[in-house]
Amino acid sequence: MIAIKQLDEIFRIISGEHTEPHDILGMHEVMENGEKVLAVRAFIPGAKTVTVIDAASKKNRYPMERLHVDGFFEAIIEDRKEWFRYCLACSDYEGHSWRSYDPYAFPPVISEYDRYLFGAGNHYRIYEKLGAHLMTFEGTRGVSFGVWAPNAKSISVIGNFNNWDTRRHPMRLLGGSGIWELFIPGLAAFDQYKFHVVQADGRQVDKSDPYGFYAQVRPETASVIFPINRYKWKDRRWMTARKKADVLAKPMNIYEVHLGSWMRVPEEENRFLTYTEMAEKLIPYVKEMGFSHIELMPIEEHPFDGSWGYQVTGYYAPTSRYGTPAEFQAFVDACHENNIGVILDWVPAHFPKDDFGLGRFDGTALYEHQDPRQGEHLQWGTYIFNYGRKEVSNFLIANALFWLLEYHVDGLRVDAVASMLYLDFCKNEGEWTPNQYGGRENLEAVEFIKHMNSMIAKEVPGAVMIAEESTSWEGVTKSPEENGLGFTMKWNMGWMNDFLFYIEKDPIYRKYHHNNLTFGMAYHYAENFILVLSHDEVVHEKSAMIGKMPGDLWQKYANLRLSYGFMYGHPGKKLMFMGGEFAQFHEWDEKQSLDWHLLQYKDHQEMQAYVKALNHFYLAEPAFWEQDQKGEGFQWISCDDAASSVVSFIRRSKDKELYFICNFTPKAYEDFRLGVPFAGGYKEVFNSDREEFGGSGVVNTGTAVAKEIPQDGFADSIVVRVPPLGMTVFAREAEKKKTKAKNRKK
Repeated sequence: MIAIKQLDEIFRIISGEHTEPHDILGMHEVMENGEKVLAVRAFIPGAKTVTVIDAASKKNRYPMERLHVDGFFEAIIEDRKEWFRYCLACSDYEGHSWRSYDPYAFPPVISEYDRYLFGAGNHYRIYEKLGAHLMTFEGTRGVSFGVWAPNAKSISVIGNFNNWDTRRHPMRLLGGSGIWELFIPGLAAFDQYKFHVVQADGRQVDKSDPYGFYAQVRPETASVIFPINRYKWKDRRWMTARKKADVLAKPMNIYEVHLGSWMRVPEEENRFLTYTEMAEKLIPYVKEMGFSHIELMPIEEHPFDGSWGYQVTGYYAPTSRYGTPAEFQAFVDACHENNIGVILDWVPAHFPKDDFGLGRFDGTALYEHQDPRQGEHLQWGTYIFNYGRKEVSNFLIANALFWLLEYHVDGLRVDAVASMLYLDFCKNEGEWTPNQYGGRENLEAVEFIKHMNSMIAKEVPGAVMIAEESTSWEGVTKSPEENGLGFTMKWNMGWMNDFLFYIEKDPIYRKYHHNNLTFGMAYHYAENFILVLSHDEVVHEKSAMIGKMPGDLWQKYANLRLSYGFMYGHPGKKLMFMGGEFAQFHEWDEKQSLDWHLLQYKDHQEMQAYVKALNHFYLAEPAFWEQDQKGEGFQWISCDDAASSVVSFIRRSKDKELYFICNFTPKAYEDFRLGVPFAGGYKEVFNSDREEFGGSGVVNTGTAVAKEIPQDGFADSIVVRVPPLGMTVFAREAEKKKTKAKNRKK
């Protein structure tokens, strides 16, 4: 006798349209001949026989009756009144047999409180609940699956463990939360899975897990079960120091890297290096070169190599191109062991339209806006996140915290912030809609950014949040309490554009554009800036850095050394893109390795040696970075000598000064007079024109003694040699007497 009162319940299970499969499947109390008895129901397509086995005794067995040819079974257990733990013993028509616990015998893993927090947008560890998690639940090992899709008609888990059968593991909808959930016993790490979604309009789509920790190597798109919490970290000292550090008063010279093209293995079909190989090769190189941080272009999972990682489909998964999540954790750990910080490019501005990804996830505009004027970047062919939806902002804020907490990364460089802030970004009239006040500001995005940065400052002290923001939006690095966005630092795109415009000019014309060289200091203290010469400047026929430099070959190298020297002397943290340190001539190409073979040639060896020396000089001298954001950390000596195209300035730490002279013409000066604030002797401590760097050797070997000859507004001055297209740096010699020197500003 069939215990189910309504036969349509069976057909809804069989057809995959039931939103509450646990109400039908599993163990239930039913009435049989006027008495309460137990019924166990299971839907196992392809099964020939199914038997309920008491998990405790192993002896009590209850054969199940097939109620439907497609594999719907039921057992009425008349001699048991109370629920008991059981497993299902199954056999198929090919003679295979297996035994497993019933997924539909377990209560929800995701609590009502979890659902409440997520709906309010405040579940900052939601990645511990949604997605796929290996766990022991009610004494049974298995995997808990959870996915948010409020408008789906039904969802099932499919994978290599159930032959990708969309009928086998339907999920249940947890009330009005929009969350679907299922615990499947017996699954293991590296099992592959997707969510089979019957969308609001009836369309059926197989989706990758939005919260998946690992994925198949592209072009395959399934998510992969992986226990990211098993890695044993060894960087406690680094993490403890990070909490206490004042990053604005610490050195930061960043090496920007695209892992897929920094170095490849040409003898093995030009394959990528793995995370493990990167730890063996990239980290020692960065350490030797004297960079303080590595910034990785997006390593979150993405389907298309040509997007450079900026079109993300797996926000919680380090790309499987280079290895496993544990291997990436080990890479970060090794960076910290070598005192190198790790910054990740992070892309909360938009996501691609790939059918297996976030787009139209449940058949509606779930993560994005329905209106293309709000929800699409027409030029990029991507969707824009709906920051006003609590669950979406929660997805992104939790994701930012995820990388900082679970992978110990030291900061995030947030891509395309300007596109988030402005509703009309890259849009023509009629392609966007104003905000509620008629303006172009995306108020929901602004609130999301403030919320995110506030939570990161609270939860991960010492983490660095960097905005790639190209407009004059006010207060990017001010705190939300000061009506700012709350970022730690901002890429200085204005300085980059002005400086490259200037340095690309033939020296004879630079005097007409002198303001481009010096204007950056007019607004430097408005934000906490990073000076950047990034990947964006060496692609799309913009030329490599060495190619931008004017003049003959010697002048090109001299100009490049001078450019790097001026950037390092200028206030602000620093970023250099890979390949620029040894003057690669080709534009960057993500499809191939950097041109490491160039280092067989002397010119490239000398440039690499120069950048190495410049980096170590920078790290060793607090005057470069200790007071980067304070007015007392910088002072012009001379900034208005446009005719000579020479600038000079002072960089100060709390107890030392460095004096810079930068000559942007090929003319050398044998008796250049420089105003100085103190009497005494001055020694050259760095010079870009040293012969070992490929320079002409116009250096200062002795001590320049200040004389009471006014110059540059100072009462004293020194006479020094200034190299052509070069930078020279001086430091004041220690005084013989222990008396504080007087600043002799005239």
